[in-house]
Amino acid sequence: MLKFSIAAMLIGGNGRNGAKNEAAARIAAELTALAQLNCDDALARLNPGGQALNPEQVTERLEKYGPNVVAQEKKKPFLLEIGERFITNPINILLTVLALITWFTGEEASDKIGAVIMFAMVVMAVFVAYFQEARSSNAVEQLRKMVSNTATAKREVEEHAPGADEDAASVRAVKKLEVPIDGLVPGDIVFLSAGDMVPADLRLIVAKDLFINQSALTGESMPVEKFAAADARAPNALEAKSLCFMGSNVVSGSATAVVAATGANTYFGALAGSLVGQRVQTSFDKGVSRFAWLMIRFMAVMVPIVFLINGITKGSWFEAFMFAVAVAVGLTPEMLPMIVAINLAKGALKMAKKDVIVKRLNAIQNFGAIDVLCTDKTGTLTQDKVILERHTDIYGDENAKVLEFAWLNSFHQTGLRNLLDEAVLDAVHDADTVQHLHAEYTLVDEVPFDFTRRRMSVIVKANSTGKHFIISKGAVAEMLAVCSSLAHENDYYVMSPQRLKEVKDVAHEMNEDGFRALAIGVRDIEVKAAYSRDDEKDLTMMGFVAFLDPPKDSAADAITALNANGVAVKILTGDNDTVTRNVCRQVGIQVDKWLTGPKIEAMSDEELMLATRDTPVFARLNPQQKVRVVEALHRDGHVVGFMGDGINDGPALRAADVGISVDTAVDIAKESADIILLEKSLLVLEEGVLEGRKVFGNILKYIKMTASSNFGNMFSMIGASILLPFLPMLPVQILLNNLLYDFSQTAVASDEVDQEYLAKPRQWDLKGIARFMVGIGPVSSIFDYVTFAVLWFVIGANTMAHASLFQTGWFIESLLSQTLIVHVIRTGRIPFLQSRASLPLTVAGVVICIVGILLTALPIGAWFGFSPLPAIWWPILAAILVAYLALTQVVKSWMVKHFGLL
Repeated sequence: MLKFSIAAMLIGGNGRNGAKNEAAARIAAELTALAQLNCDDALARLNPGGQALNPEQVTERLEKYGPNVVAQEKKKPFLLEIGERFITNPINILLTVLALITWFTGEEASDKIGAVIMFAMVVMAVFVAYFQEARSSNAVEQLRKMVSNTATAKREVEEHAPGADEDAASVRAVKKLEVPIDGLVPGDIVFLSAGDMVPADLRLIVAKDLFINQSALTGESMPVEKFAAADARAPNALEAKSLCFMGSNVVSGSATAVVAATGANTYFGALAGSLVGQRVQTSFDKGVSRFAWLMIRFMAVMVPIVFLINGITKGSWFEAFMFAVAVAVGLTPEMLPMIVAINLAKGALKMAKKDVIVKRLNAIQNFGAIDVLCTDKTGTLTQDKVILERHTDIYGDENAKVLEFAWLNSFHQTGLRNLLDEAVLDAVHDADTVQHLHAEYTLVDEVPFDFTRRRMSVIVKANSTGKHFIISKGAVAEMLAVCSSLAHENDYYVMSPQRLKEVKDVAHEMNEDGFRALAIGVRDIEVKAAYSRDDEKDLTMMGFVAFLDPPKDSAADAITALNANGVAVKILTGDNDTVTRNVCRQVGIQVDKWLTGPKIEAMSDEELMLATRDTPVFARLNPQQKVRVVEALHRDGHVVGFMGDGINDGPALRAADVGISVDTAVDIAKESADIILLEKSLLVLEEGVLEGRKVFGNILKYIKMTASSNFGNMFSMIGASILLPFLPMLPVQILLNNLLYDFSQTAVASDEVDQEYLAKPRQWDLKGIARFMVGIGPVSSIFDYVTFAVLWFVIGANTMAHASLFQTGWFIESLLSQTLIVHVIRTGRIPFLQSRASLPLTVAGVVICIVGILLTALPIGAWFGFSPLPAIWWPILAAILVAYLALTQVVKSWMVKHFGLL
């Protein structure tokens, strides 16, 4: 039984989803009716004539039904996008309201200017983020289009007849084509095999041992077997055995089907239409959100205190209110979303240059935080160029007949042909042999591969005798389980315990030599209408085919580099443990312990979690066992990346923190992944991991700056409000200070990150951020009070008449100290000497400092309430800034020594 019904879930909705619910109910009813028709009637309804569609029909149906794309977040009109960015951010609304109040109630010119600055901050937060994200998103989308999924369809195409001149008229021919999934239309005839995503809602015409995983639609974890016959008893569409749905995938078997519905008219499309825009928060989202709320809590505490102190001591409650508003704006991390968006987008573009395509931007931080990488060995540790080295009888002697049986098995299977099958076909070089096998044997049926049986079989007819044979090829252990006899030369023997041991010893020796051995079993089989896995019994063991997949030259260096960067590599494979351990030894992975699927099956979750700590190799795994290993690593506190490209990797890709696949992977693997590699290489992966750490490191620089600065300002503002007879800084000056500082920080995404920071995975550490804030923040407050003392006692700004001078002096000190201190905070080393900021970040800081100084010196400064500062102020300020940077460096070094890099 299904765990729940999508139709019921959708139909149960109300409000704005009502129309979508009605559409879902209509789609469900139409599909159910289609399932109850026999194959011929269903085909006649969807594709009269049952022939391949011609180009004109495809064009007509594309115009009628649209592209085969489910509902997704469409690009919104510019004004709507800007409006949504404004109203969904409470900080923008607050700033706008305060700006309006300031504009209409303020009597001074500085109040009008303050209102303009608040508007400018809103504009920068909304527009700059929009244009940056739009530019980056367009570039990333172009990269994502490089990773496309296709479906195999029968289409009528125009082509020149063989041997005809180029000027000759083209002719129509029916061919199997790889068609982009979004180009399918209702009525298309499509072909499914293991590993395919179901590209649309389909009515099956022919199905052979077809098992579909439709857990994305039903929640049912076990694959469902599908048939082509009419399902008159289907209570609803999802339970119909003759239908396959977009959003599901083929686990095993093969089928021919006709497209019943595409795009938004599919069952999956109706579901996606009601859920579009919803996304589960990642750890990265949660970390940013928690930091923002930490800053808001500081603001909520400080602003009322500042407001009350200034209202009581200064006597002007309106002035106190405006000052408190400006302080609130200064403490609010209004630029955090933009800084995060710019860093992630630039990180994605940098990673793309290293052949790493990011499908989901927020996966970048998790990518950098990976401390355990789980990967298959084929193609990552090995060259992914399998060669059939040996074809032997049961005792390891070369045997041509075994190769012929293996060739027939690989040639006649209709499912997903893997590298081993290709190697078998390539191994038969003699054209006469190939021609003989073609002529003598005809495919009757097949039993496709699955990851439980770990073998596949074909049933062929010998045309010369009319006899039927079943030929099975698969993993040695699983083949021995269905063999009751064995062949040697021209004799046949019962599989006695002694002979069983001898056969296992031969296979073991091959594995020890680095070969992957598959066993071949054959028997005569009675003629009948259909065959199944139940016929895989009482086979005669014929011998072995042994393959070699040599290790990559770069694998050892890549593993060493990953380990040096704090990433442990664990091998999760369906291959046997002996071959896997042999390959691991060749690439430098020390294998003292290993686990196989059967052993994992017998372990509790707690036992498996403990075992993962010192086990580098997990072999003979099925898909669910791979998921169990990933989940065990999660429970042990690891951030797990899983790299896979096969049919059996989809569940583990979803279970991992970061799913990593390659452009050549099967459809379901690419769809499940967060990251796509254009080159299947651990070296490329290592570069991507480091880039992810750089992105997170640069985001954290802004966060550390903002947190420590705000914490220090809290003490400075409260003290100044108590000690001074006037406001320490005018509201408009606080706003201008904040605006200029925010501009200087937009370049932080371009900065480099020190190697020692990249040397280990980094995760969100709110306690570490709070510790840094408490340690560094008061240092800035100390020098604020030094500045107050200098301005009061040395400069003489100690009366109401000189308030403007005091405020100007603190404005300059505050702006320059905030802008320059990033050079200390951005690195764990000695700034300027051992580590330098990027040129854009340095230039942005210098420009903002010059602009701030010029604003106080030029006549325009009067608009903001500034007064010219005496010459003696500048060397004193320089000394204050140098001392501030030096003390911050001392405190930071002490914190790094005792607590490590944050």
